[in-house]
Amino acid sequence: MIAANPLAAQAGMDVLERGGSAADAALAVQTMLSLVEPQSSGVGGGAFLNYYDAATGKITIYDGRETAPAQASRTMFLDESGQPIDFRSAVVSGRATGVPGAMAALAMLHSEHGSLPWDGLFDAAIKTADEGFTISPRLGRFLQGPFPQLQQPDAKAYFSRPDGTRMQAGDLLRNPAYAEFLRRLSRNGIDTLYSGTTGAQIVQKTRAAPLGGTMTMADLAAYKPARREPVCGPWHGYKVCAPPPPSSGAAMIELLGLLDRTDIGERGPGDPQAWYLFAEASRLAYADRDAYFGDGDFVDVPVEGLLDPAYIDARAKLIGPKAAETVEPGVPAGAKVVVADLTREPAGTSHFIVRDAKGNVLSITTTVESIFGSGRMVDGFFLNNQLTDFSFNPLQPNGDEAPNAVAPGKRPRSSMVPLILLDANGKFAGAIGSAGGNSIPAYVGKTLVAAVYWGMSMQEALAQPNLVARGNRIGAETDLFAPAVLAGLAERGIVLTPGQGEDSGVHGVLIRDGKIDGGYDPRREGVVLIGGR
Repeated sequence: MIAANPLAAQAGMDVLERGGSAADAALAVQTMLSLVEPQSSGVGGGAFLNYYDAATGKITIYDGRETAPAQASRTMFLDESGQPIDFRSAVVSGRATGVPGAMAALAMLHSEHGSLPWDGLFDAAIKTADEGFTISPRLGRFLQGPFPQLQQPDAKAYFSRPDGTRMQAGDLLRNPAYAEFLRRLSRNGIDTLYSGTTGAQIVQKTRAAPLGGTMTMADLAAYKPARREPVCGPWHGYKVCAPPPPSSGAAMIELLGLLDRTDIGERGPGDPQAWYLFAEASRLAYADRDAYFGDGDFVDVPVEGLLDPAYIDARAKLIGPKAAETVEPGVPAGAKVVVADLTREPAGTSHFIVRDAKGNVLSITTTVESIFGSGRMVDGFFLNNQLTDFSFNPLQPNGDEAPNAVAPGKRPRSSMVPLILLDANGKFAGAIGSAGGNSIPAYVGKTLVAAVYWGMSMQEALAQPNLVARGNRIGAETDLFAPAVLAGLAERGIVLTPGQGEDSGVHGVLIRDGKIDGGYDPRREGVVLIGGR
């Protein structure tokens, strides 16, 4: 069990020790994260679930990505003059919220792979919400941040002390409204979220000014998580499987394929050429992702073309001795037209991994989108602002529709890439994923490079500096790189700038020689629990 908060990890472990399955434990983890890590994920958000069934060896994707309401307009993020509205205004608007999907996907998983009754899986979160929990240093740090969500009435009220000042790390935070919601959810099932008083409040909150949305009770009732086949590809002796679009899983696999065509594995973290290769391969994969990815139910994403070995061979040959001035997307088989990306994607996400006694594994990335979602709350949980992951401008300069344009019922593009790795015999060999918005593929890629190519323990790999190369801006944890590496990168045309946004939140595990090698991102408050420890 690996999760971003000890209370959440322990809630899941308690379920496992009662004989629960990975599907059971995941519900306990998610509902606790919604309480103790509300800046990142929650029952008002969405998720991609990657599930490995130990008995059959089959991997199934449960797509709990939020959807746009039936009355959503392709121009809903444009002003009267046809220009994109201010992003800070959009993220706290009512129209930013999509129909939540994380809990529906977990409910589907539980119905198919659960062992324990539904109504006993939320006890830890209920007790903690009633009695309160101590605000952690990380949550406390976000509470002091300049996020517009914290200026919204619901968030201000929730995080205020009796004297009106904002809570800080070390304060006790209670959430009786959330406890009561979970009691109803426990008694009445998943429909509690999508109907009745909770559903009515979600509709009311999202339709309220400013920039009210169009969600209806019918939208909530119509939501269905999608069960999908994974996208898989070979990498360094593994079979890597990820969610298909609108996830960026195929781009993640492309990045790994590009790296496998370099000599990065013969180098190490002190070699600037290794980081140079990682940066240039990242730029190529991001260029393809940005150009082509959207909801695969609405647009044709050329996944097969992007993962064709010949295409990856050709892309890898573009990595020269010095950084390219610009990196353009390629033209894989099945691509219709190369378009400019018009999407912004903030970070407010969490990842956790569960393995049960039978060997079933869940790798799940879950989110409310921005920090504290939209800042609007219902029954003690934050509503997502996931629809800001769509392109604000639905049209390209040539008049063609953007692959990630808004459409009714459509899921916005996502950078989330919960991975499961299989060995040559099709057995579970590892799982990994991260928080971090657009930076997620880079965070996951860096960790796999260090753990697999460079032979580091998972915990050592996670501690390696992050480097995110997308387009012509290359951000990094510059203070963690040796001066010689920074100088060597600069000689190759890679000038690192301090990274921005949310810290990475990578959690990963590899099976090495029959032993579990798991780790949590030291930038967060995660923990690895094995057998209750």
